Amino acid sequence: MSTPIQERLQALGISLPPVGVPAAAYVPFVRTGNLVFVSGHIARKDGKPWVGQLGAGIGTEEGKLAARAIAIELMGTLQAATGDLARVKRIVKVMSLVNSTPTFTEQHLVTNGCSELLVEVFGKEIGAHARSAFGVAQIPLGACVEIELIAEVQ
Repeated sequence: MSTPIQERLQALGISLPPVGVPAAAYVPFVRTGNLVFVSGHIARKDGKPWVGQLGAGIGTEEGKLAARAIAIELMGTLQAATGDLARVKRIVKVMSLVNSTPTFTEQHLVTNGCSELLVEVFGKEIGAHARSAFGVAQIPLGACVEIELIAEVQ
């Protein structure tokens, strides 16, 4: 029997990927009490880091697509952490790092690519979250965006 979340993912043509292998000395997620902290995921395109800098070769709309792709990866990790996305009570917080030039000021719009998909999949009651979006000088492997999240689970 499928859940509303599985149905929404299917309707959107999204299949969640397996948890990626960390590239350094960390774990993909940590659960403590009713919270799951999902480590930062970098944007990937065609299985490779989505490299570039917002404001220098990558525009806001492409950055938003990169953030959306990260949301899919984050949900895959969250599913591994919970066993079932239906156990997610609330997406609590999203933190986004956007590889940007000093003059790029649309980090919040880039991050909407992730935030909007989370609300679309989980619904407003569960998916709406607190958020921070930062412009940074560089991200590991030259990726254009990195996002982490915190979720409350049952």
